[in-house]
Amino acid sequence: MTIISGPPTTIGNRRLAGHIGAEISGVDISGSLDDQVVAEIRQALLTYKVIFFRGQRLGHDEQIAFARRFGQTTRAHPHEDAPPERHPEILTVDPRKYEEMYGTDYQEQINSQRHFTYFAGWHTDLTAAVNPPAASVLRAEIVPEFGGDTTWTNLVAAYEGLSAPLRGFVDQLRAEHRFRAALPVDDEEGQAARARSAPLVAIHPVVRVHPETGERALFVNPNFTTRILQLDPGESRRILELLFEEIARPDYTVRFHWEPGSVAFWDNRATAHLGPTDLSRLPVERVLHRVTLIGDVPVGPDGFTSQLVAGHPFTAD
Repeated sequence: MTIISGPPTTIGNRRLAGHIGAEISGVDISGSLDDQVVAEIRQALLTYKVIFFRGQRLGHDEQIAFARRFGQTTRAHPHEDAPPERHPEILTVDPRKYEEMYGTDYQEQINSQRHFTYFAGWHTDLTAAVNPPAASVLRAEIVPEFGGDTTWTNLVAAYEGLSAPLRGFVDQLRAEHRFRAALPVDDEEGQAARARSAPLVAIHPVVRVHPETGERALFVNPNFTTRILQLDPGESRRILELLFEEIARPDYTVRFHWEPGSVAFWDNRATAHLGPTDLSRLPVERVLHRVTLIGDVPVGPDGFTSQLVAGHPFTAD
């Protein structure tokens, strides 16, 4: 177990919430970073789960270079359209492209297909892969003057907030995670069709042990987790609803307001996040770019190692 000793000493950090989040200052992440600064940023990430930088001047190349100081980058997405030219690692987050593909009401269609009553868009990136990304780096290029905030939650704190008997119960459970292509069912050529033709499914422990800190974290989310294997369907649904509500408790969250040049860097092994829902009917522009780092295969408290059911590990190829 890694023991996290005090705060970084070279870079500045300002804690933002009781359980998660810090804003990092005193560093330009667009340039070359020495090993000491990289080590301090990594420790801040492990400590605060998500860290934020403001006023950064990054393009695609600089964002990718920064991410590579912390691990190997993945391709943009298993089922995403072509990334920006010469930058296969970049996933551009722009609601306009989905409106062009699926119509302006695509979000309402997505929500209508949810199998759980508790759903607000909370997810951990690509847990349908057997090795979900270890971390993600998201850079804001164009953001509105108001709204469009993203919220993160600390899955370690959510686990620790459960009663001891419930922690002991969920420590033993495994769950199916499936890329469900939560897009309009009549999509015949886009992401949903590709997901149906090349499904991505994995079995993960409901609680994973963080490979660097040894902390235990809930590892379920309503976007990808479909069922708990050891329970009957009714029990599975009720336990998942309970856990989904737990991870979304405001106590464990931090909310971030984007500005051009803002960067969020989060530990995907210990967090879930919620994209904005307040701008869907407003004529505003919002464009961000994401890079992810190749992750390890999760391991549970009892030693269970995640298993691939369908698809391939999420790598750079």
